Amino acid sequence: MLHDPPKPASPEKRIDAARLQTGALIIIAFAVVLFLLVQARFILISLATAIILFSLTSDVINFIARQRIGPLRIPNAIASIAAMVLIATALLILTSVLLAQINTVLVTTLAYTERAPSAIASMFAWLGEDSQAAIFNAVRSVDASSYLRSAAGQASGITQATVLIILFVGFLFAERIWFDTKLESLIGDKAQALRVRKIIQSIIHRVNYYLLVKTVISGITGAMVYALALAFQLELATALGIITFVLNFIPNIGSIIATGLIALVAHVQFGEPNTTLVIFAIATCIQFLNGNVIDPMLMGRALRLSSFGIILSLAFWGAVWGVPGMFLSVPIMVMLLVVCSHVPQLRPFAILLSREGFPETEQMLNETAKRDVFQKPPTP
Repeated sequence: MLHDPPKPASPEKRIDAARLQTGALIIIAFAVVLFLLVQARFILISLATAIILFSLTSDVINFIARQRIGPLRIPNAIASIAAMVLIATALLILTSVLLAQINTVLVTTLAYTERAPSAIASMFAWLGEDSQAAIFNAVRSVDASSYLRSAAGQASGITQATVLIILFVGFLFAERIWFDTKLESLIGDKAQALRVRKIIQSIIHRVNYYLLVKTVISGITGAMVYALALAFQLELATALGIITFVLNFIPNIGSIIATGLIALVAHVQFGEPNTTLVIFAIATCIQFLNGNVIDPMLMGRALRLSSFGIILSLAFWGAVWGVPGMFLSVPIMVMLLVVCSHVPQLRPFAILLSREGFPETEQMLNETAKRDVFQKPPTP
């Protein structure tokens, strides 16, 4: 008895099977990329930081290289070497200051270990004696010394990351001269290579502007918190100012953590709810003024990022890379917004990432093209 040959699948079933296969491949690729991001986090975080520092100084290098001293022009190589030396010096100084403040915080925290449980429990006295006693026992059961040892071990990795970042920046400076040639050879189309370079320029311009505004606002906030701590004679005044400056680079939650930390230090040191409340209120006003009035005024429409998208980016990169990922979440989101704006297939994602639903246009891309960080200075 002959068997009937199998019937060919209908076009609709073939399309559904292809879509299912594509979806499965996308999920597998995402899992592999996520695994690599987690496993190579130290190198990738250092590389991302080096790229940001390189982009910040490239504009300055081109500006210096275009200057003339009489009939002579400053060579591009000398400008690059000077920028590299300045970056290395600044990073090493910043690392030494940060490690010194971390050491101060750790030593002071050990001194506060005995009175911290009672001070923290007293903040919840309004819940009743039973709740206060439960909180006291919970806080006292925490092995603070082990956490401090872990923090000290992680702090030692800052020096290694600094050295690696300096090496990455040095190689980026060495490669910047040949960037145009490599990009054109890689893409194979001069017009398309020019467009890609414009997209890169737009990313660098927006990230630079964001970091410049954030640095100014965070510096002002840190200085005001330092003055507040000095006025109330807090023992960790310098450390609180520096920590506030650093935490303000974490969007949304950084200022909340910094304000809560100031109140906690004040309450542990003084043990007076009224004094703690006054310090907390002043610190909250400082953060609100700088973060919700001055920051949006200076930032304007430069970023146009969705607030919900920032929270998602903060949560994702914080889960993947920890605290460094939180610092890099907004620059990474800016990069994604610009790239998705100029790739037709990804433009819907750019609309979702933008604040008002209007991603970057071609006119904006051409305007930022004038700020070419990879362009060689003109020869005399």
